[in-house]
Amino acid sequence: MNIILALFILASAGFGGSSPQDSTLTAKLQASLNTAMIQGMHQNNQTQGQSGLKPNTTEIDPQADAPKVKGIYVTAYSAGGSRMNQLVDLMDKTELNAMVIDIKDDEGYITYKTDNPKLKELGKSQPFIKDINQLMKRLEKHDIYPIARVVVFKDTILAKKNPELSFRKGDGSVWTNGGGDSFVNPYSKEVWDYNIEIAKEAAKLGFKEIQFDYVRFPEGFEKRADSLKYTKTDQSRVDVVSDFVQYTREQLAPLGIRVSVDIFGYAASVPAAEGIGQDFVKISKNVDIISPMVYPSHYTAGWFGSPVPDKAPYQTIKGSMEDTHKKLDELGEKKPIIRPWIQDFTASWLGSGNYAKYGKKEIEEQIRALKDTNVDEYLLWNASNRYTEGVTHK
Repeated sequence: MNIILALFILASAGFGGSSPQDSTLTAKLQASLNTAMIQGMHQNNQTQGQSGLKPNTTEIDPQADAPKVKGIYVTAYSAGGSRMNQLVDLMDKTELNAMVIDIKDDEGYITYKTDNPKLKELGKSQPFIKDINQLMKRLEKHDIYPIARVVVFKDTILAKKNPELSFRKGDGSVWTNGGGDSFVNPYSKEVWDYNIEIAKEAAKLGFKEIQFDYVRFPEGFEKRADSLKYTKTDQSRVDVVSDFVQYTREQLAPLGIRVSVDIFGYAASVPAAEGIGQDFVKISKNVDIISPMVYPSHYTAGWFGSPVPDKAPYQTIKGSMEDTHKKLDELGEKKPIIRPWIQDFTASWLGSGNYAKYGKKEIEEQIRALKDTNVDEYLLWNASNRYTEGVTHK
């Protein structure tokens, strides 16, 4: 659609429609306008191809009317099982309004039955969610904002099915980390397109946002980069990862889908992590939302002036958010929404004296620190999806 024509129609329709039909029409026209403007930026970039400039599609939020997200993590097992009853009830009774649901999980399984030939060829379904369409209807009925979590480069399933897309040892076998997990190669365009195909299918199902996780090389990769076999180019790992993020944005924004990325919390406080290919600023400038994982338990003694960060949730979150703002302020108007992952679990594995039992007080202290640093969105993480009752989530 021509941009001027789209603007004219929007102006004629108005933004204060009094009927549901008016609102629906306006939403559709707004989506068309977003698409047209993004396509226009692409065309401008093509005419300037020799300049080396790349389009920045983060200038337009494909869902400007999205709610201020306060959400929880939900495994596919929970989403497809009885625990979902408790989680929906939690949404209904509190200020929480969103769920981040595993659509491609940490092992690489697609968590529902798919008939997509591209996905069946490369991936493997493990339908923990037995009826994905029924799940989406349930989320809509309870006004729960749906976010699809897609684990990208940590993918044991894809690595085993297609070793050439992974990192291989000298004997040709697929490399695994200490936990037995395999990663696939961020240099591979085939890997990129496979994950984007999953994201596009999630969009068709009704998810409003795709949250990409493990958008990086394996931890400590710099120590084995020269000994493993894999296809690569002259690009640095940082550039490859940030290019992937930009590519996902270009592919999904015209569909009206937001893109968010999880990133280590300490990435905001240190220089770029060249080893795993993550640069906080380069990734952030190509997403709608950045979600640093700032669990207090993940910081060691001394961070933000605390001898035991896990026992100082307010101090730790406040310090991490101040560093996040400092890091991203250089992006100006292109600064994404900051929506951190915070802690709703007890890190007893840290050992006696090094952790606190997390409950209502500790969670509310984290939320207070976010408010005090002008961050009004967040996500709660608990791997078992058992969230603390009685918390004021405002």
